[in-house]
Amino acid sequence: MLTPIRALAQRGDEGALLPRVKAFEPLYRLGCHPRRGDLIMIAGRSGSQKSGLALYWTAAMGLPTLYLSADMQRVTASARLAAMGSGDTFEEVSKAIQSGDMPSRYAEKLAGLPMTFSFDSPITWDGLDAELDAFVELHNEYPSVIVVDNLMDIAEAESDYAAQMAAMASITELGRATGAAVFVLHHASDKTWSKVDPWLPPSRSEIKGGLSEKPTITLTVALHPDDLTYRVAVVKNRSGPCDPSGQTYALLWADPARTRFYDHSPLNR
Repeated sequence: MLTPIRALAQRGDEGALLPRVKAFEPLYRLGCHPRRGDLIMIAGRSGSQKSGLALYWTAAMGLPTLYLSADMQRVTASARLAAMGSGDTFEEVSKAIQSGDMPSRYAEKLAGLPMTFSFDSPITWDGLDAELDAFVELHNEYPSVIVVDNLMDIAEAESDYAAQMAAMASITELGRATGAAVFVLHHASDKTWSKVDPWLPPSRSEIKGGLSEKPTITLTVALHPDDLTYRVAVVKNRSGPCDPSGQTYALLWADPARTRFYDHSPLNR
């Protein structure tokens, strides 16, 4: 059981709508309106830019964020965020970092983000407790947003269903206790690709382990590799409409090289 909450009362802004992000207007039009205190799951198949979406979303909101990632290296996270802010590609930023001649504009973009990262692998509850204590010590408040990337990187939850269910229960309590919006990333089955349209977002039933019971909102995502259209389906929504089949979706466009998303084709931006 998580117990990082011992010193502070719950946040007074729990339940407030999260800041709107322009690129996600099509998603808001589907009735998806995440709030602080919500548990939001983002699920997708391999290569569907789940981490990219979470990085972009949290950075664009500009809220104090604790991002836990077990499979992304420090330099990768820094390069993706610098690419997002500067408009240069991930490869261009990575080469600059490796050369030791990183432009000051990259550092400026990173310094302006209120994000704290933990790259411990696997993610452990003791480690999360320590990260929260350190965040409170530094900022005198809990983060407004917590990202767990991803569920199967939590210790003992790699393949054990009971451990994954216990992890989801603890993550739910984490959001309630801190008042933070908690994003948890998870996998959908790669064995159920649609032969008619393989780039449809997975249905709720395709989420591995059937672990969509706990979240307030569950989103499934799919990236088309050719035109970079990005489909986001609301397959669960406790306070609004949803389509468990995943066939009703918001249409976005992704720019993976810059970890950016748009509500229109990048060709027209």
